[in-house]
Amino acid sequence: MLHYPIGTSGEIIHFEPAVLAHFAQHRQLRFWHREAGGQLFARIDGQRIVVSEATAPRPNDRRGRFFFAPDRACEQAEIDAMFARDLHYIGDWHTHPERRPTPSSRDHKTMSSRVRLSRHHLAGFVFVIVGQLPPPCGLTVIVHDGASGHVLLPHYGNLPTNPA
Repeated sequence: MLHYPIGTSGEIIHFEPAVLAHFAQHRQLRFWHREAGGQLFARIDGQRIVVSEATAPRPNDRRGRFFFAPDRACEQAEIDAMFARDLHYIGDWHTHPERRPTPSSRDHKTMSSRVRLSRHHLAGFVFVIVGQLPPPCGLTVIVHDGASGHVLLPHYGNLPTNPA
């Protein structure tokens, strides 16, 4: 599992191995690979946010080498289905054709609008940009509160099972 502490809040985002494998499957390693993306779903246990599902690109998503536009109707159906399984929508992921991905100005605008226009009880959403390098170097993890994004750094080593 890969861990990302959220500032000084005491909250920690944990990415399960299956989610990391899903990201790896969609990396843009060749010039003909199109951007891919989906949503992130987690179980929230106090200050532990365990990301256990990442949805795949859908047939009606619009995808190109440098853009990804999801099918919003399918996304809402995914949110409803995952919520029935006690999984909460916490954000989105998508790929970039860069070794170490950096968010574009369009990414920043999308992140801000997703947080502001959604009905939720979270302080912000998690956005993951998947680059060409394996995790953690090839992942950029951002928590966005609707006004600004904060890049998280991975935690190396063991974490307590119930952080306080």
